[in-house]
Amino acid sequence: MGWLSRFLAAVAFLAIGVIFSPETFGSNSIVQLPTCLKLAHLLSFSTAFGAALWVTFIGGIIMFKNLPRHQFGNLQSKMFHAYFWLVSVCCAISVASFGYLHPWKSASTAEKYQLGFLLSSLSFNLANLFVFTPMTIEMMRQRHKVEREQNIGNEVGWSKNQEVAKVNPKLAAMNKKFGMIHGFSSLANIMSFGSLAIHSWYLAGKLNP
Repeated sequence: MGWLSRFLAAVAFLAIGVIFSPETFGSNSIVQLPTCLKLAHLLSFSTAFGAALWVTFIGGIIMFKNLPRHQFGNLQSKMFHAYFWLVSVCCAISVASFGYLHPWKSASTAEKYQLGFLLSSLSFNLANLFVFTPMTIEMMRQRHKVEREQNIGNEVGWSKNQEVAKVNPKLAAMNKKFGMIHGFSSLANIMSFGSLAIHSWYLAGKLNP
């Protein structure tokens, strides 16, 4: 099944849910702006949170433990671009919809904090998308080139890099720079996920018992 078929199937199920929801049958109009914005916020937030959870704590670890290291790095370089775009767009929709539903002048202190957390998540993802990830990928490619010259990088899991770096100053310098840039990228990703996690707690508090 292609991506278009999957998308249309998801839209069809969403339409069925809207049509048969109890709230629909007591209203004069199915299409109500506040409800649509709440739905946009919920779907975009849950997509961002789910993607961040999977990529950060599950998918990346599984790939690391089962793919040759260079193959793993190349795959990550392709996936991260799509991942940060997806989460950034979803965070932007969440910020816009939440901000519209809770105007700053009339918003409570808690709502203002939540808008701040959503903006923080968006900012961290944009920093990763446009700054840290491109730098990390470029440094990774340079390091892969040096590692291929040393016949390493095809191992699965933990690298032989550190052993070779002890006698190769160029590789050691690359490791240090790569580690610093990758560290900033990872920190930004964790901070983004943390901001989304805080918002999930806020949303949970809004559910009726």
